[in-house]
Amino acid sequence: MKAKETIKTDKASKTMDDIISFCKRRGFVYPGSEIYGGLGGAYDFGPYGSLLLNNLKNAWRKAVVRTKPNYVEIDSAMFKEPKTWVASGHVGGFSDPLAECKKCNVRVRVDKELGALGVHADEKMSEEELNTLWDANRKKVICQKCKSNNWTDARMFNLLVKSNLGDFTGEGKTPVYLPGEACQGIYLNYKNIVDTTRMKIPFGVAQIGKAFRNEINPRNFLFRCREFEQADTQYFIKPNENKEAYEKIREERFNWYLGLGIKPENLRWKQHEHLVFYAKDAWDIEYNFPTYGFDEVEGIHDRTDYDLQQHMKYSGVDLHYLDQTTGEKYVPWILETSVGMGRMFLTFLCDAYTVETLPEGGERTVLRLKEELAPIRYAVFPLVKNKPELVARAKEVYEVLASEHMCEFDDNGNIGKRYRRQDEIGTPHCVVVDYQTMEDGTLALRDRDTMEQRRVRVEELL
Repeated sequence: MKAKETIKTDKASKTMDDIISFCKRRGFVYPGSEIYGGLGGAYDFGPYGSLLLNNLKNAWRKAVVRTKPNYVEIDSAMFKEPKTWVASGHVGGFSDPLAECKKCNVRVRVDKELGALGVHADEKMSEEELNTLWDANRKKVICQKCKSNNWTDARMFNLLVKSNLGDFTGEGKTPVYLPGEACQGIYLNYKNIVDTTRMKIPFGVAQIGKAFRNEINPRNFLFRCREFEQADTQYFIKPNENKEAYEKIREERFNWYLGLGIKPENLRWKQHEHLVFYAKDAWDIEYNFPTYGFDEVEGIHDRTDYDLQQHMKYSGVDLHYLDQTTGEKYVPWILETSVGMGRMFLTFLCDAYTVETLPEGGERTVLRLKEELAPIRYAVFPLVKNKPELVARAKEVYEVLASEHMCEFDDNGNIGKRYRRQDEIGTPHCVVVDYQTMEDGTLALRDRDTMEQRRVRVEELL
């Protein structure tokens, strides 16, 4: 049966409010601690969201570890010796510029407020530079709570989250921090990996880990949270052999998004204008989010030897690499890729979310995810639920498919409504047990995108 032509909505008709509403309604993302009124910057991934998130992690691991013989993966502890964050620069410089409303004490990020006015500002600027821009524009910024425009000067606010781990007196003299970024565990284990594996320069280390940031004003849904996961790779190379490898990594990461279905017109590169002092180069992959516009999804950074030099300085441990073939000894340079899993999740969800006008009238919402990313691979239905033989056979088919794929059994409502539910959560294939199944054993296989059907046997689906 051929599908009838549909008319897709355009990008401009899709807003972030639509996406946020969809995520809650269909069990992808819930506000954190919602029964207590919620907690700013915290979100929970629901039944379908956790499946999509795990599929994205698996696709990322396949690209950066499984298919690369010179990459390994680790999973480091969240708690680290406090000197880690001194060496990394987080204790002294991991800050965002903050200003406070003098009337109601609402706090805002100065660089973001200036950016909304079209004034270029960067959190890497000095406090003095930011205040020069802020002084000239602060009266244009209206407080969202009390509607005044009376702001304090900008000051730098450290984003590290302190814990009371091991603090039995409550004095907090030596705070233990939650990780401000996930990648430090890779640097701390660089020597262990060299000593205990067969990895030789150049080699990469991958990790997906938690990070926590005491954001001044968490906003924009999953885009800026206080708790999130980061997927990082650190590629250790010989000094000054960075350029070719860096360009190859950039190309691979950009093409990964395209290969998993992101529309080319929604992706672009943006080079950092203000580099930190140790960086040779830094580029961001940006996505054109509904409502928000283009913003960072993943960063690719040429970090030179800064990280290992710092940890060698503060730990006193020699982190030089010895080339067993040439006898050469050096501190490796590092090329980094880093992506927030929440931002990656939001990128794929926004790109796949589509509303279509049907020829016979009405609309359908369809999540056009690549098959390997879809939360549910197959949905299995009996044509009608009041025929025990159809239901029993459908359950048998479900059990066979569920042994290999994430599946869902659904016999609630008419067949059209069941199709619409599965379209909305992105299920690529609906398998229907009907009367012909009972005669010849074939199943009706319906395609999500085209809505076409064909007859198959369960063995073909496996």
